[in-house]
Amino acid sequence: MNQIDDLLDWLPSPSQHLLVVTFALLVYVLTTRARREQRAPTTAIAWVMGLALLPYVILPMYLVFGQRKLRPVGLPRPPRSEPAGHWAAELIESFGLAAPSRCDTRLHSDGAGARDALFEVIESARHSLDVSTFIIGDDALGHEVINRLSRRARGGIKVRVLLDGFGALSLPRTHFDSLRDAGAEVAVFRPIFSLRRSGPRNLRNHRKLTIADDHWLWSGGRNLAGEYFTGNDAHPVAWRDLSFDLRGDAAAAAARQFDHDWTSVRGRQSRAIAADAGPQDHGGLAQFLPSGPDQTEDTAQALLIDACFRAEHRLLAVTPYFVPGDGLRDALRLAARRGVQVTIAIPARSNHRLADFVRARTMRDLARAGVIFKMLPFMAHAKAVVMDEDLALCGSINLDLRSLLLNHEAAVVFYGRAEVDWLAQWIETTASAGETYRARRPGLVRDVAEGLLLTIAFQL
Repeated sequence: MNQIDDLLDWLPSPSQHLLVVTFALLVYVLTTRARREQRAPTTAIAWVMGLALLPYVILPMYLVFGQRKLRPVGLPRPPRSEPAGHWAAELIESFGLAAPSRCDTRLHSDGAGARDALFEVIESARHSLDVSTFIIGDDALGHEVINRLSRRARGGIKVRVLLDGFGALSLPRTHFDSLRDAGAEVAVFRPIFSLRRSGPRNLRNHRKLTIADDHWLWSGGRNLAGEYFTGNDAHPVAWRDLSFDLRGDAAAAAARQFDHDWTSVRGRQSRAIAADAGPQDHGGLAQFLPSGPDQTEDTAQALLIDACFRAEHRLLAVTPYFVPGDGLRDALRLAARRGVQVTIAIPARSNHRLADFVRARTMRDLARAGVIFKMLPFMAHAKAVVMDEDLALCGSINLDLRSLLLNHEAAVVFYGRAEVDWLAQWIETTASAGETYRARRPGLVRDVAEGLLLTIAFQL
């Protein structure tokens, strides 16, 4: 009995609890206003409800994970004096990002081709090699990448490897030691357990870039592990994925972004990276598109929503996870309502079961409006979107709230007919292997569970 009395004495009085709730909500309002952050309504409601009901737990979480935007890299440019180009290029340039340029591009049809292209880029470097990735696998492919980078570093090439703090947790210490012993530099982006102030730990670096001499870029959706290429012991059947390599100004823009990311970790002054001085009279137009907390706007989401409203006859997409925000969901629904063919290919079962569960509510809503979902019988990790015949997006960006609003991501926007047609055919061929999704009314328990989990969907 005395223990119960002691516990009751420890609990705050109603007036004290009300004071804590008021303080927590005041912190939320002031920090949101001071940072001028725009949040999705579901995200804002989730934080406010949590702060009101469990302020002692949620307030520390908000202070650690609540920030969504950092100081932006670029600033909006002044209006053009020359004639306008493609609407997407105009939009992306308005975010302070580099204009499109002609690039020599190769899209990789399978994992073996992607691996060979990656090794070709690594072996081509004469001065520098910059690698940014979420995961390096503890498998044959990961070890081969480490060995090649180490050998290039010992040969006098300046090698820098930037690993995300979450992805680095699964990386053996020997990977770090091998690279550093060879003379390569290794940095970890926002280490999870570091006590240093390096930014909110929920804003992860999901960019996948390998850049030789600032002007040859290998990128896409693949992490540097066997399952994204040709398979490994844990995943004998490789996941379907997309990647590409290109040479041109888009690669130089990616190099500048890598250097900014590297500087944000190491605290050194960014170096000047010139535009590609190579021939610019061949290849399709391409434009580097970084997205994330370091950008002026939510660049990828803005582009996708605008594409939905501008599309005339088709929108094709492939993504492993589908948990879009209200804005993108409404844009997709309205595109389908006005007769645009909207086809989205996703795995029937991905490697994130919680994301699979919460996507159903949005899928039911969109399927009723005419959006076609193709449920793939295999794991597809590819991320690409095609609009009509003159725009395609390929990179690391999933169609979910975490990718579109929280993660540091990167993609390339292609305007050339050859690249757009190639990606459209790849998506259509992949989608043809899946069954068309049929919406079913959920039971009460599932409906309630989906609603509750969607309040934290931005963190999935």
